[in-house]
Amino acid sequence: MIFILKAGIYTAMNRMKQIIRAIIISIVIFLIGVTGYMVIEKWNFLDSAYMTAITLTTVGLMEVHEISPTGRIFTIFMIFAGAGYFLYIAGVIIQSIVEGELQTLLGRRRLDKKINKLKNHYIVCGYGRIGRVLCHLIKEETNDLVVIENDDALVGVLEKDKMDYLHGDASDEELLVKAGIQTASFLVTALGTDIANVFLVLTARQLNADIYIMARASSPDVRGKLMAAGANMVESPYDTGAVSMGLKLLRPSVSNFLDIALSRKVEAIQIEEIFVPKSSRYTHVALKDSGIRQDFNLIIISIKKSSGEMLFNPHFETLIEPLDTVIVMGKMPDLRSFAKAINPEQE
Repeated sequence: MIFILKAGIYTAMNRMKQIIRAIIISIVIFLIGVTGYMVIEKWNFLDSAYMTAITLTTVGLMEVHEISPTGRIFTIFMIFAGAGYFLYIAGVIIQSIVEGELQTLLGRRRLDKKINKLKNHYIVCGYGRIGRVLCHLIKEETNDLVVIENDDALVGVLEKDKMDYLHGDASDEELLVKAGIQTASFLVTALGTDIANVFLVLTARQLNADIYIMARASSPDVRGKLMAAGANMVESPYDTGAVSMGLKLLRPSVSNFLDIALSRKVEAIQIEEIFVPKSSRYTHVALKDSGIRQDFNLIIISIKKSSGEMLFNPHFETLIEPLDTVIVMGKMPDLRSFAKAINPEQE
């Protein structure tokens, strides 16, 4: 993407130079014509400018005055100069069009190659208000993200946000395959209608039986249909927004704490989940002996067992076991240090 951006800047600068060069050439040719008629034919400035204009543009109007043999030779020179200039302008225009289309084609090919190399990535279908916010959150964690959007008006927004995207119908099997759905780990359906989301979930589940699908639901009635279609999780932005507003109204201090804990600011307190691999040195270690609190200044809120059981506020004698997910709270630098310590092989 950086290469494409640099190439685009270079192309724009090159076009600007060509435009400036064309303007300078036109002014020089016009001044030569005016000066030539004033010197050769002894005409005034207005008559000379008029004769130069009709000669360069080859419009075929009558001469201003009777012209001398020397003036005719000069006029022939001006006609060829005008024709050559307009051919040059036509060449500049054609070159700009071809370069623009070629640049777009090359940029699209590079983007397609990049998408083809992605593994265990995220696919977000729909770049509306919800999809855009979600994509920016994902981009803060990883660049392994592909957006599929069908609205022509949002293509410019995607390019402005520097998102890797495919333009087309998200329910198109060929487009989903092109987005790498068979090697992706997560799919988010954030299309505008429930019908479109249900059909997309059905199509995606057929293409990849193991992918984790989060679906958007506009109404509670469609939640069951999305789950039956193959969604792992169904979220309603309206319900979530209503709960958030209610929490801010009824529990403002709690809401304020959660806003801070879930923010993406480096210095803010944040809640994070960290997976415990089998090879981690923290496996089969009790919380009291792990040193997590002392070494990393973190608070363990919960431990999610591999079975799905959630242990809230775990006892200090609770063992950390392989494949657990530890939910901790603290500052981002401390969270990163702990994540590296619990899984040194993770990039």
